[in-house]
Amino acid sequence: MARGKPIVLISSYYPRFCGIATFCEEAREFIQKEYPEREVLVISHIDGLGEGVFPIIDTSHRFWWRPIAKKIKKLSPYVVHIEHEYSLYEHVDNRGIGDRNQGFIEFLGSINEFPIVVEPHTVHGRLKEFEENFIYQLCEDADVVLFKSDYQKWRLNWTFTQRGWKMPKNIMIVPHGARVDKNWSESEIPKLKDELGLNKIEFLSNNLVGLVGWIQSNKRWDILTSMWEEILEEIKKRTGENWDLLAAGTVRDKAHIGDYNNYKKSLEILEKKGIAHYYEFIPRGEIYYKMMAVCKFIVLPTVDETQSGTLARIIALNKPYITTAPLEGLTAQTLESEGGLLFTNKQMLKEKVIRLACDKDLRKQLSENLKKYLKEVVSWEIIAKKYKNAYKFARLKKIAGKEIDFPPDF
Repeated sequence: MARGKPIVLISSYYPRFCGIATFCEEAREFIQKEYPEREVLVISHIDGLGEGVFPIIDTSHRFWWRPIAKKIKKLSPYVVHIEHEYSLYEHVDNRGIGDRNQGFIEFLGSINEFPIVVEPHTVHGRLKEFEENFIYQLCEDADVVLFKSDYQKWRLNWTFTQRGWKMPKNIMIVPHGARVDKNWSESEIPKLKDELGLNKIEFLSNNLVGLVGWIQSNKRWDILTSMWEEILEEIKKRTGENWDLLAAGTVRDKAHIGDYNNYKKSLEILEKKGIAHYYEFIPRGEIYYKMMAVCKFIVLPTVDETQSGTLARIIALNKPYITTAPLEGLTAQTLESEGGLLFTNKQMLKEKVIRLACDKDLRKQLSENLKKYLKEVVSWEIIAKKYKNAYKFARLKKIAGKEIDFPPDF
Protein backbone atom coordinates (compact mmCIF):
# COMPACT_ATOMS: atom_id res chain seq x y z
CA MET A 1 0.00 0.00 0.00
CA ALA A 2 1.43 3.38 -1.03
CA ARG A 3 2.13 5.83 1.80
CA GLY A 4 0.73 9.36 1.80
CA LYS A 5 2.77 12.44 1.03
CA PRO A 6 5.67 12.89 3.47
CA ILE A 7 6.01 15.43 6.25
CA VAL A 8 9.29 17.29 5.76
CA LEU A 9 11.09 18.76 8.77
CA ILE A 10 13.83 21.33 8.14
CA SER A 11 16.32 21.74 10.98
CA SER A 12 19.79 21.11 12.30
CA TYR A 13 19.99 17.42 13.21
CA TYR A 14 21.94 14.66 14.90
CA PRO A 15 24.89 14.38 15.49
CA ARG A 16 25.34 18.17 15.72
CA PHE A 17 25.86 19.45 19.28
CA CYS A 18 22.80 21.68 19.12
CA GLY A 19 19.68 21.92 21.26
CA ILE A 20 17.46 22.34 18.22
CA ALA A 21 19.02 19.27 16.58
CA THR A 22 18.08 17.24 19.66
CA PHE A 23 14.65 18.87 19.74
CA CYS A 24 14.00 17.97 16.10
CA GLU A 25 15.09 14.38 16.70
CA GLU A 26 12.51 13.99 19.49
CA ALA A 27 9.79 15.92 17.65
CA ARG A 28 10.27 13.70 14.60
CA GLU A 29 9.81 10.56 16.73
CA PHE A 30 6.43 11.70 18.04
CA ILE A 31 5.18 13.23 14.79
CA GLN A 32 5.92 9.87 13.18
CA LYS A 33 3.80 8.12 15.84
CA GLU A 34 0.97 10.56 15.08
CA TYR A 35 1.29 9.91 11.34
CA PRO A 36 2.10 6.19 10.87
CA GLU A 37 0.79 6.40 7.30
CA ARG A 38 3.39 9.01 6.26
CA GLU A 39 7.16 9.23 6.20
CA VAL A 40 8.61 12.00 8.36
CA LEU A 41 11.75 13.16 6.55
CA VAL A 42 14.39 15.70 7.54
CA ILE A 43 16.32 18.19 5.44
CA SER A 44 19.30 19.14 7.60
CA HIS A 45 22.60 20.97 7.48
CA ILE A 46 25.50 19.11 5.86
CA ASP A 47 26.53 17.48 9.17
CA GLY A 48 23.19 15.67 9.65
CA LEU A 49 23.01 11.88 9.54
CA GLY A 50 20.42 9.11 9.60
CA GLU A 51 17.74 7.32 7.66
CA GLY A 52 15.36 9.69 5.90
CA VAL A 53 17.76 12.61 6.46
CA PHE A 54 18.95 14.77 3.55
CA PRO A 55 22.03 16.77 4.70
CA ILE A 56 22.05 19.54 2.09
CA ILE A 57 21.80 22.89 3.92
CA ASP A 58 25.09 24.78 3.47
CA THR A 59 24.75 28.43 4.45
CA SER A 60 28.29 29.25 3.31
CA HIS A 61 26.61 29.88 -0.07
CA ARG A 62 24.53 33.03 -0.56
CA PHE A 63 21.69 31.09 -2.19
CA TRP A 64 21.96 28.06 0.11
CA TRP A 65 18.19 27.60 -0.08
CA ARG A 66 17.99 26.77 -3.79
CA PRO A 67 18.97 23.06 -3.45
CA ILE A 68 16.55 22.74 -0.51
CA ALA A 69 13.68 24.26 -2.51
CA LYS A 70 14.51 21.90 -5.39
CA LYS A 71 14.47 18.89 -3.02
CA ILE A 72 11.16 19.94 -1.49
CA LYS A 73 9.53 20.24 -4.91
CA LYS A 74 10.74 16.73 -5.69
CA LEU A 75 9.39 15.34 -2.39
CA SER A 76 6.03 17.14 -2.84
CA PRO A 77 5.31 17.12 0.92
CA TYR A 78 2.06 17.05 2.87
CA VAL A 79 3.50 19.93 4.91
CA VAL A 80 6.88 21.61 5.45
CA HIS A 81 7.67 22.11 9.17
CA ILE A 82 10.72 24.30 9.83
CA GLU A 83 12.62 24.63 13.12
CA HIS A 84 14.00 28.16 13.10
CA GLU A 85 16.89 29.72 14.98
CA TYR A 86 18.64 32.74 13.46
CA SER A 87 22.11 31.17 13.50
CA LEU A 88 20.93 28.08 11.61
CA TYR A 89 20.07 30.00 8.44
CA GLU A 90 22.42 32.98 8.58
CA HIS A 91 24.66 33.47 5.55
CA VAL A 92 27.86 35.37 6.39
CA ASP A 93 29.70 36.91 3.43
CA ASN A 94 33.47 37.13 2.92
CA ARG A 95 33.51 40.45 4.81
CA GLY A 96 32.04 38.74 7.87
CA ILE A 97 28.67 40.48 7.45
CA GLY A 98 25.53 38.39 7.97
CA ASP A 99 22.35 38.63 5.89
CA ARG A 100 20.04 38.83 8.93
CA ASN A 101 18.21 35.71 7.65
CA GLN A 102 17.22 37.37 4.38
CA GLY A 103 18.01 34.07 2.65
CA PHE A 104 15.49 32.33 4.91
CA ILE A 105 12.72 34.70 3.83
CA GLU A 106 13.70 34.12 0.19
CA PHE A 107 13.54 30.38 0.88
CA LEU A 108 9.96 30.63 2.15
CA GLY A 109 9.00 32.45 -1.04
CA SER A 110 10.58 29.72 -3.16
CA ILE A 111 8.39 26.95 -1.65
CA ASN A 112 5.15 28.88 -1.21
CA GLU A 113 3.04 26.37 -3.15
CA PHE A 114 3.34 23.97 -0.16
CA PRO A 115 1.77 24.33 3.33
CA ILE A 116 4.44 25.89 5.56
CA VAL A 117 4.65 25.77 9.37
CA VAL A 118 7.57 27.60 11.03
CA GLU A 119 8.54 27.09 14.67
CA PRO A 120 10.89 29.92 15.77
CA HIS A 121 12.86 28.99 18.88
CA THR A 122 13.92 32.57 19.69
CA VAL A 123 11.22 35.22 20.07
CA HIS A 124 12.34 37.63 22.77
CA GLY A 125 9.89 39.87 24.60
CA ARG A 126 11.85 42.98 23.68
CA LEU A 127 12.83 42.55 20.05
CA LYS A 128 15.63 44.23 18.14
CA GLU A 129 14.53 46.15 15.05
CA PHE A 130 15.75 43.49 12.62
CA GLU A 131 13.91 40.81 14.67
CA GLU A 132 10.67 42.80 14.49
CA ASN A 133 10.99 43.02 10.72
CA PHE A 134 11.94 39.36 10.40
CA ILE A 135 9.01 38.09 12.49
CA TYR A 136 6.58 40.33 10.60
CA GLN A 137 7.85 38.96 7.27
CA LEU A 138 7.89 35.40 8.63
CA CYS A 139 4.23 35.62 9.62
CA GLU A 140 3.40 37.04 6.18
CA ASP A 141 5.17 34.21 4.30
CA ALA A 142 4.44 31.16 6.48
CA ASP A 143 0.95 29.68 6.77
CA VAL A 144 1.20 28.96 10.51
CA VAL A 145 3.83 30.20 12.99
CA LEU A 146 4.34 28.36 16.28
CA PHE A 147 5.41 30.28 19.39
CA LYS A 148 6.46 28.43 22.54
CA SER A 149 4.75 30.64 25.14
CA ASP A 150 1.69 32.86 25.43
CA TYR A 151 3.74 35.83 26.64
CA GLN A 152 5.58 35.88 23.28
CA LYS A 153 2.30 36.42 21.45
CA TRP A 154 0.79 39.09 23.69
CA ARG A 155 4.11 40.91 23.91
CA LEU A 156 4.43 40.85 20.09
CA ASN A 157 0.93 42.34 19.87
CA TRP A 158 2.11 45.26 22.01
CA THR A 159 5.32 45.68 19.97
CA PHE A 160 3.55 45.66 16.61
CA THR A 161 0.64 47.92 17.63
CA GLN A 162 3.12 50.53 18.94
CA ARG A 163 4.60 50.60 15.43
CA GLY A 164 1.16 50.78 13.83
CA TRP A 165 1.60 47.30 12.34
CA LYS A 166 -1.19 44.77 12.03
CA MET A 167 -0.88 41.85 14.44
CA PRO A 168 -0.53 38.50 12.60
CA LYS A 169 -3.48 36.14 13.05
CA ASN A 170 -1.63 32.92 12.22
CA ILE A 171 0.37 32.45 15.46
CA MET A 172 -0.39 29.31 17.49
CA ILE A 173 1.04 28.51 20.93
CA VAL A 174 2.76 25.12 21.04
CA PRO A 175 5.06 24.57 24.07
CA HIS A 176 8.35 22.65 24.02
CA GLY A 177 7.54 18.94 24.23
CA ALA A 178 8.73 16.68 27.05
CA ARG A 179 8.88 12.89 27.26
CA VAL A 180 6.68 10.83 29.58
CA ASP A 181 8.79 7.67 29.26
CA LYS A 182 11.93 8.83 31.10
CA ASN A 183 11.29 8.35 34.77
CA TRP A 184 12.78 6.22 37.51
CA SER A 185 11.37 5.38 40.94
CA GLU A 186 13.31 6.13 44.10
CA SER A 187 14.17 2.44 44.42
CA GLU A 188 15.87 2.48 40.99
CA ILE A 189 18.19 5.40 41.75
CA PRO A 190 20.96 3.31 43.43
CA LYS A 191 21.17 1.15 40.30
CA LEU A 192 21.41 4.29 38.13
CA LYS A 193 24.21 5.66 40.31
CA ASP A 194 26.05 2.38 39.99
CA GLU A 195 25.61 2.42 36.21
CA LEU A 196 26.98 5.97 36.03
CA GLY A 197 29.93 5.08 38.26
CA LEU A 198 28.83 7.47 41.01
CA ASN A 199 28.86 4.74 43.68
CA LYS A 200 32.64 4.52 43.33
CA ILE A 201 33.01 8.03 44.76
CA GLU A 202 33.50 7.48 48.50
CA PHE A 203 32.30 10.81 49.84
CA LEU A 204 29.32 11.36 47.51
CA SER A 205 26.07 11.79 49.44
CA ASN A 206 22.73 10.28 48.49
CA ASN A 207 21.37 13.83 48.58
CA LEU A 208 22.52 15.53 45.37
CA VAL A 209 21.86 18.99 43.97
CA GLY A 210 22.39 18.96 40.21
CA LEU A 211 23.97 21.39 37.77
CA VAL A 212 23.42 19.42 34.57
CA GLY A 213 23.76 20.22 30.86
CA TRP A 214 25.94 22.01 28.33
CA ILE A 215 28.51 24.24 30.02
CA GLN A 216 28.44 27.76 28.60
CA SER A 217 29.39 31.20 29.90
CA ASN A 218 25.75 32.19 30.29
CA LYS A 219 24.91 29.12 32.41
CA ARG A 220 26.81 30.69 35.35
CA TRP A 221 27.55 27.61 37.41
CA ASP A 222 29.89 29.82 39.44
CA ILE A 223 26.93 31.57 41.11
CA LEU A 224 26.12 28.36 42.99
CA THR A 225 29.66 26.99 43.44
CA SER A 226 30.86 30.27 45.00
CA MET A 227 28.53 29.81 48.00
CA TRP A 228 28.13 26.06 48.10
CA GLU A 229 30.11 25.64 51.35
CA GLU A 230 27.92 28.17 53.18
CA ILE A 231 24.79 26.50 51.85
CA LEU A 232 25.94 23.07 53.05
CA GLU A 233 26.73 24.36 56.53
CA GLU A 234 23.22 25.80 56.87
CA ILE A 235 21.52 22.63 55.57
CA LYS A 236 23.57 20.50 58.00
CA LYS A 237 22.73 22.84 60.84
CA ARG A 238 18.98 22.69 60.13
CA THR A 239 18.56 19.01 59.21
CA GLY A 240 21.71 17.12 60.16
CA GLU A 241 21.85 15.82 56.57
CA ASN A 242 24.83 15.70 54.24
CA TRP A 243 24.35 17.02 50.70
CA ASP A 244 26.67 17.21 47.70
CA LEU A 245 26.79 19.13 44.46
CA LEU A 246 26.82 17.08 41.23
CA ALA A 247 27.97 19.22 38.30
CA ALA A 248 27.69 17.24 35.07
CA GLY A 249 28.14 18.16 31.42
CA THR A 250 30.75 19.47 29.00
CA VAL A 251 31.54 22.47 26.82
CA ARG A 252 30.33 22.60 23.19
CA ASP A 253 31.45 26.03 22.00
CA LYS A 254 35.15 27.01 21.90
CA ALA A 255 34.15 30.60 22.67
CA HIS A 256 33.17 29.45 26.19
CA ILE A 257 36.37 27.51 27.00
CA GLY A 258 37.65 30.21 29.39
CA ASP A 259 34.57 30.16 31.60
CA TYR A 260 34.34 26.36 31.31
CA ASN A 261 37.87 26.06 32.72
CA ASN A 262 37.07 28.50 35.52
CA TYR A 263 33.92 26.56 36.45
CA LYS A 264 35.94 23.34 36.54
CA LYS A 265 38.62 24.91 38.77
CA SER A 266 36.03 26.02 41.31
CA LEU A 267 34.55 22.52 41.28
CA GLU A 268 37.98 20.92 41.75
CA ILE A 269 38.43 22.98 44.93
CA LEU A 270 35.06 21.74 46.22
CA GLU A 271 35.89 18.16 45.17
CA LYS A 272 39.08 18.21 47.25
CA LYS A 273 36.94 19.19 50.23
CA GLY A 274 34.62 16.23 49.52
CA ILE A 275 31.49 18.30 48.96
CA ALA A 276 31.06 18.24 45.16
CA HIS A 277 31.83 16.16 42.11
CA TYR A 278 32.35 17.02 38.44
CA TYR A 279 31.17 14.45 35.88
CA GLU A 280 32.10 14.95 32.23
CA PHE A 281 29.55 13.71 29.67
CA ILE A 282 27.84 14.82 26.45
CA PRO A 283 24.33 15.99 27.39
CA ARG A 284 22.16 14.14 24.91
CA GLY A 285 20.33 10.83 24.81
CA GLU A 286 19.49 8.53 27.71
CA ILE A 287 22.44 9.51 29.91
CA TYR A 288 21.19 13.12 30.05
CA TYR A 289 18.01 11.94 31.73
CA LYS A 290 19.82 9.49 34.01
CA MET A 291 22.22 12.16 35.25
CA MET A 292 19.31 14.37 36.28
CA ALA A 293 17.36 11.46 37.73
CA VAL A 294 19.94 10.80 40.47
CA CYS A 295 19.59 14.38 41.80
CA LYS A 296 17.03 15.48 44.39
CA PHE A 297 16.58 18.76 42.52
CA ILE A 298 18.22 20.79 39.75
CA VAL A 299 19.57 24.34 39.69
CA LEU A 300 19.55 26.35 36.42
CA PRO A 301 21.49 29.54 37.20
CA THR A 302 21.45 30.84 33.62
CA VAL A 303 21.53 34.52 32.69
CA ASP A 304 20.27 34.03 29.12
CA GLU A 305 17.21 32.37 27.55
CA THR A 306 18.75 29.13 26.29
CA GLN A 307 17.41 26.49 28.63
CA SER A 308 14.17 25.14 27.15
CA GLY A 309 15.73 21.76 26.28
CA THR A 310 17.20 21.36 29.77
CA LEU A 311 13.91 22.41 31.33
CA ALA A 312 12.01 19.92 29.14
CA ARG A 313 14.12 17.13 30.63
CA ILE A 314 13.56 18.42 34.17
CA ILE A 315 9.81 18.39 33.51
CA ALA A 316 10.02 14.89 31.99
CA LEU A 317 11.63 13.66 35.21
CA ASN A 318 9.28 15.67 37.50
CA LYS A 319 12.37 17.12 39.19
CA PRO A 320 11.91 20.17 41.42
CA TYR A 321 14.17 22.99 40.24
CA ILE A 322 15.40 26.52 40.91
CA THR A 323 16.03 28.97 38.09
CA THR A 324 16.69 32.61 37.28
CA ALA A 325 13.96 35.23 36.88
CA PRO A 326 12.77 37.26 35.11
CA LEU A 327 13.89 35.22 32.11
CA GLU A 328 11.12 34.89 29.55
CA GLY A 329 10.28 31.23 28.79
CA LEU A 330 11.95 29.88 31.93
CA THR A 331 9.90 32.17 34.15
CA ALA A 332 6.72 31.55 32.14
CA GLN A 333 6.94 27.76 32.44
CA THR A 334 7.91 27.94 36.11
CA LEU A 335 4.80 30.00 36.84
CA GLU A 336 2.55 27.86 34.64
CA SER A 337 3.76 24.51 35.99
CA GLU A 338 4.28 25.59 39.62
CA GLY A 339 7.12 23.09 39.59
CA GLY A 340 10.08 25.29 40.46
CA LEU A 341 11.36 28.21 42.54
CA LEU A 342 12.68 31.48 41.12
CA PHE A 343 15.56 33.71 42.21
CA THR A 344 16.73 37.16 41.13
CA ASN A 345 20.00 37.53 43.09
CA LYS A 346 22.64 35.42 44.86
CA GLN A 347 21.05 35.71 48.29
CA MET A 348 17.71 34.47 46.94
CA LEU A 349 19.40 31.52 45.22
CA LYS A 350 21.16 30.63 48.46
CA GLU A 351 17.90 30.78 50.41
CA LYS A 352 15.95 28.77 47.83
CA VAL A 353 18.57 25.99 47.66
CA ILE A 354 18.60 25.73 51.44
CA ARG A 355 14.81 25.77 51.58
CA LEU A 356 14.39 23.05 48.94
CA ALA A 357 17.06 20.84 50.53
CA CYS A 358 15.45 21.19 53.96
CA ASP A 359 11.83 20.72 52.90
CA LYS A 360 11.08 17.25 51.56
CA ASP A 361 7.35 18.01 51.41
CA LEU A 362 7.98 21.05 49.19
CA ARG A 363 10.10 18.93 46.84
CA LYS A 364 7.31 16.38 46.68
CA GLN A 365 4.67 19.07 45.96
CA LEU A 366 6.74 20.66 43.16
CA SER A 367 7.36 17.22 41.68
CA GLU A 368 3.63 16.43 41.70
CA ASN A 369 2.90 19.77 40.02
CA LEU A 370 5.41 18.96 37.27
CA LYS A 371 3.91 15.51 36.83
CA LYS A 372 0.48 17.08 36.27
CA TYR A 373 1.90 19.74 33.92
CA LEU A 374 3.69 17.09 31.89
CA LYS A 375 0.63 14.87 31.62
CA GLU A 376 -1.86 17.65 30.79
CA VAL A 377 0.14 20.30 28.92
CA VAL A 378 3.58 19.47 27.49
CA SER A 379 3.90 15.74 26.87
CA TRP A 380 5.17 15.02 23.35
CA GLU A 381 1.95 13.12 22.66
CA ILE A 382 -0.05 16.31 23.29
CA ILE A 383 2.42 18.47 21.35
CA ALA A 384 2.33 16.11 18.34
CA LYS A 385 -1.46 16.53 18.23
CA LYS A 386 -1.01 20.32 18.32
CA TYR A 387 1.38 20.00 15.37
CA LYS A 388 -1.27 17.94 13.58
CA ASN A 389 -3.76 20.75 14.16
CA ALA A 390 -1.26 23.32 12.87
CA TYR A 391 -0.70 21.24 9.74
CA LYS A 392 -4.47 21.10 9.17
CA PHE A 393 -4.76 24.90 9.34
CA ALA A 394 -1.73 25.36 7.08
CA ARG A 395 -3.19 23.02 4.47
CA LEU A 396 -6.64 24.66 4.61
CA LYS A 397 -5.04 28.04 4.01
CA LYS A 398 -2.73 26.88 1.20
CA ILE A 399 -5.07 24.48 -0.59
CA ALA A 400 -8.56 25.84 0.15
CA GLY A 401 -7.63 29.51 0.64
CA LYS A 402 -9.24 29.54 4.11
CA GLU A 403 -7.92 32.48 6.12
CA ILE A 404 -6.49 31.78 9.59
CA ASP A 405 -7.73 33.88 12.49
CA PHE A 406 -6.32 32.74 15.83
CA PRO A 407 -7.67 35.11 18.50
CA PRO A 408 -5.35 37.25 20.65
CA ASP A 409 -4.68 35.96 24.16
CA PHE A 410 -5.36 39.28 25.92
